Amino acid sequence: MPVEEFVAGWISVSTAWVTWLPLREQPWLAHFLTNPVLSIQVRLQTQNTYRGIVDCILKTYRHESVLGFFKGMSFPIASVALVNSVLFGVYSNTLLALTATSHQERRAQPPSYTNIFIAGCTGGLLQAYCLAPFDLIKVRLQNQTEPRMKIGSSEPRYRGPVHCAASILREEGPQGLFRGSWALVLRDTPTLGMYFVTYEGLCRQYTPEGQNPSSTTVLVAGGFAGIASWITATPFDVIKSRMQMDGLKGRKYRGMLHCMASSFRQEGIGVFFKGMTLNSARAFPVNAATFLSYEYLLSLWR
Repeated sequence: MPVEEFVAGWISVSTAWVTWLPLREQPWLAHFLTNPVLSIQVRLQTQNTYRGIVDCILKTYRHESVLGFFKGMSFPIASVALVNSVLFGVYSNTLLALTATSHQERRAQPPSYTNIFIAGCTGGLLQAYCLAPFDLIKVRLQNQTEPRMKIGSSEPRYRGPVHCAASILREEGPQGLFRGSWALVLRDTPTLGMYFVTYEGLCRQYTPEGQNPSSTTVLVAGGFAGIASWITATPFDVIKSRMQMDGLKGRKYRGMLHCMASSFRQEGIGVFFKGMTLNSARAFPVNAATFLSYEYLLSLWR
């Protein structure tokens, strides 16, 4: 099994968080900039106290100060490279098994979109199970609204990611770390198939036959692939986040279908698209840089 795709996937997403920032030598700045977007997106999806993006930002700042935007920041830093490595490695090796062509040969012998979709779905399925515990802990931490470092304020339920993981294991058992995982699987499996189909389709559309796509083409194709996948993923992303928060103060939902029906009944069809604007805005630069880094790294192994 070729391992370079796993390595390229690992490095590319770490680079992606940095390459679209002016200070490339300081990777933590990428997470520093994007974590507030993720925090606002998660709160909009799981809490009904906000009228929109601006209202969420203002209330978070007033109640928790600027620190409220950076809760759960350490876990994306720790998990994102591992998860991306699984996605790209499984995708490329599944495509190799389906078509018997390596990454280097696929421009001259392009695989069918069906095979690309199957390989993307396979990568998405395995990525989802690797991601589930990390994502649940991130969502729980980001939803803590207690202000830290304020005298007289109530203590947050979780003191950090390790304490959060230990508390979930103690109170909800090992299965608690995989709460919402079915919604995560349904979010990632088809949408990551579409993700790779969109990327390959745009690259083929704007690249002469048999040649490698230019850097500009890779950036644009990767960016629009990210947007397309998040537009389709957002409804299940909302359900996933709500299921992950369920159990914190008693069980509200009997299962994923009950969560969907209950959310629709109480908030209407718009509930399934909460956070889509923020997801799409973040998706273009991150995924553009991810694919550019991935393609460049694989070209070094040719």
